[in-house]
Amino acid sequence: MATRVEVSGLRNYELVAVLKPDMDDERVGAALERVKSFVSDRGGSVDGEELWGRRKLAYPIQKQNEGIYFLTRFTLEPPHAKELERSLNLSEEVMRHLIVRLDT
Repeated sequence: MATRVEVSGLRNYELVAVLKPDMDDERVGAALERVKSFVSDRGGSVDGEELWGRRKLAYPIQKQNEGIYFLTRFTLEPPHAKELERSLNLSEEVMRHLIVRLDT
């Protein structure tokens, strides 16, 4: 019989997301702000963010050849990180994203 171990405590994560290229600066800023408020509303903290800007994609995604990249480093509890991932999956502005847990 397998037992499930509850993991509690904050973990360090890094998120890289690719937004649709037709977004203006205001919408990009709003998307970044939504991620930051999601993290802070759930007891986490944003440790850093970088807007990499518009870049050419290695292959087309959703018939787009470019995307707007951003990187965010944050600290959050594991269940909330999964919740953030689900939220990003449902967002129409996000073409691709990757959340990885950083080693401590």
